[in-house]
This record gives sequence, C-alpha cells and structure tokens, in this order.
Amino acid sequence: MNPAERAILLGRPVDASPGRIAGYACGRKRHYFVAKQAGAVTDGAILEGLNARELAILDEYEEVPALYTRERIEVLAADERKIECWIYLPTSWAKD
Repeated sequence: MNPAERAILLGRPVDASPGRIAGYACGRKRHYFVAKQAGAVTDGAILEGLNARELAILDEYEEVPALYTRERIEVLAADERKIECWIYLPTSWAKD
C-alpha cells in the first residue's frame, strides 16, 4: 500500500522502513500475497508505531480472517537487525 493510501486509511501518516523476509515469495492471484517458499526472499516495508485500533483497521482492510491471517514472523531490517513483525498471509484462496 502506498503512503498516501495508508494515510487515508489510518487517518495519519505512518512511518515505514525497508524490510526483507527470507523464505517467502510474492505472488498474485485475485490479490497480491506472500507465501512460504524455500530459498525465496521478499522485500517490503515495515510499518512502525501502529496501535491496536490501527491494526484493527488494517485487519478489516485485509479482510481477516476471510482472505488473510495476521501472523508474526522474523524480518530483517535495513540495518540488519532481526525484528518480529506482523505480516498478512493468505488463507487457502492463494493455494487454489
């Protein structure tokens, strides 16, 4: 999601920094998604400073639990730190 769309959805700008996840690949069917795949690496954005209300808004936007689930995974930040982050993973629709 681009920063302007994110600001409209959440009602404020949200800082984001580059991140990378190992063992996940990008895909697209009806929607974009990432899914486990050995040897894959996917670049993305780490959203920082989200509160519970904003996570609930994002859950609704991502149609949890119908289209996605929200799970914690290890992410490599741009400064090489390993941090735990929430990620949206597809439900069974991406496997069809």
